[in-house]
Amino acid sequence: QVQLVESWGGLVQAGGSLRLSCAASARTFSDYAMGWFRQPPGKEREFVSAISFNGGMTDYADSVKGRFTISRDNAKSTVYLEMNSLKPEDAAVYYCAARAALAPSRRRDGYDYWGQGTQVTVSS
Repeated sequence: QVQLVESWGGLVQAGGSLRLSCAASARTFSDYAMGWFRQPPGKEREFVSAISFNGGMTDYADSVKGRFTISRDNAKSTVYLEMNSLKPEDAAVYYCAARAALAPSRRRDGYDYWGQGTQVTVSS
C-alpha cells in the first residue's frame, strides 16, 4: 500500500508560479512511476505530467508543455511539479498518482494509488 500526500497548492495570480510536492510512503519509492493529474471544476480528471521510476523519462500534456516541470527525489520519496506562467485555465484540484511500473503513463487507469488532491486557484 502506498500513501500519497500532496502539498503547496494555493492561490496565485496569472503569470505566477507554484511548486507542488507529493510525498509517498512507499517502501521503495523508485519502484513506482509517478504522475500528476488535475480536475477543473465540473470537468473530468485529466493528465498533466508523468515521470519514470528514475526520472529519466518525462511526459507532459500539450497544454502545460514548456511551462510545467516534473521531477522526483527518490531519496526523499517525493515528486514535484513546478508550475510557471500559470493561467486561469490551470485552476483545478491537482492529484498525485503512483504506478507500480517503471515507465510513466497518461492513463488514469494506469495508476494504482492516488493522493487526496491539492487545490490550485489562479486569479486573472
